[in-house]
Amino acid sequence: MQKKNQKQKSKEQFRQQLTEKQKKDIKEAFDLFDVDGSGTIDIKELNVALRALGFEPKKDEIKKLVSDLNSESKDKENTNTIDYTEFLQIMTAKMNERESPEEIKRAFNLFDIDKSNVITFQNLKEISQELGEQMSDEELKLMLNEANNSKNGTGVVTWDQFVQVLSRATNI
Repeated sequence: MQKKNQKQKSKEQFRQQLTEKQKKDIKEAFDLFDVDGSGTIDIKELNVALRALGFEPKKDEIKKLVSDLNSESKDKENTNTIDYTEFLQIMTAKMNERESPEEIKRAFNLFDIDKSNVITFQNLKEISQELGEQMSDEELKLMLNEANNSKNGTGVVTWDQFVQVLSRATNI
């Protein structure tokens, strides 16, 4: 029991240490994956968002995260969606358990399907289809442009840019 209290206390301290910029970056990530503009993301969108931010959640883990959030909220129906506040809670917890540089490299490699050492539009398209996400070409291009910080980007995300995106979102 004491270990659980220490873990909870640690998470609360970490949450308090989030800067406004980190919160803003997490909000931008949430908005990017709230494809339908509903103010919520569903389990599939959460899965894509977590993977894009360098995490490798298993389906059961995502379902448990959402289920736990639903059970904590007495006034919320049991749905398979989460809002920004809940996403922030999940991201804070995930950031607290952030893995090693090897995990970040593994996340990059998940997107770099063709092993070209860059993430391309085609890579994102294949991954979104594989995950069952209905993302338009425009949405995928927007993701690439956001990641490489350009309006008419090169169409690829390099390793350094990928790390920068993760740093902005999670302050590695």
